Amino acid sequence: MKARARTLLFAAGAAGTGALFAAGALELPGFGGPSHPYGDRAVREALGTGTANVVSSVNFDQRAFDTIGEELILLASALGAVVLLRVVRSEEEDDGAAHRHGPAEVSDALRIVGYLLLPLTLMAGVYIVAHGARSPGGGFQGGVVLGTAVHLLYLAGDYPALRRLRPIPVFEAAEALAAGAFVALGLAAAGQVPALNAVVGAEVGCALVLLIGKFFERALLVREPPEPP
Repeated sequence: MKARARTLLFAAGAAGTGALFAAGALELPGFGGPSHPYGDRAVREALGTGTANVVSSVNFDQRAFDTIGEELILLASALGAVVLLRVVRSEEEDDGAAHRHGPAEVSDALRIVGYLLLPLTLMAGVYIVAHGARSPGGGFQGGVVLGTAVHLLYLAGDYPALRRLRPIPVFEAAEALAAGAFVALGLAAAGQVPALNAVVGAEVGCALVLLIGKFFERALLVREPPEPP
């Protein structure tokens, strides 16, 4: 596509988006006024379905299709990064050089802190996911905590243990299953907020493990030239 065509396509899309945004903004109630139609409806629907947390009711019930879109975007991003980095690594392994992961040099204090924080952070992530439907928190936040907590092993300088703890193929399958479970629960109209919240936490956590894990493999890879014959 030529530059002029790309510019015209962008201009048309931007104009349409601007028109829709302006039309929606003009219909909003006055700022600070007594009228809150969306808030009133959201609270009423949450109370009607017995959801203790209005925010979770909005995310997983009233705008569940939007949440499905967010899940699929995250799934596509993670899998795209995994496939791209896997192709790059395959090309590098064909160059005849030996590859290994460089040693980690960390202080004893950092190593001890990493080992101590790992179980505590994992428990915090599970707590946030489990109570997301009833209190502040949720699957997205808990999944981020879980996905990053695993990599505290890297800060502790034990990369081999980290690789054993998070086998990439297992997390690839788990992420796809969690995303599929969310879609199935939503389309079947049988998904309760706690169940949807749990699968979101699993999907987000697996996606972050995949992304960070693949970037770690690239960043820590040491190429050793082949020995002369």
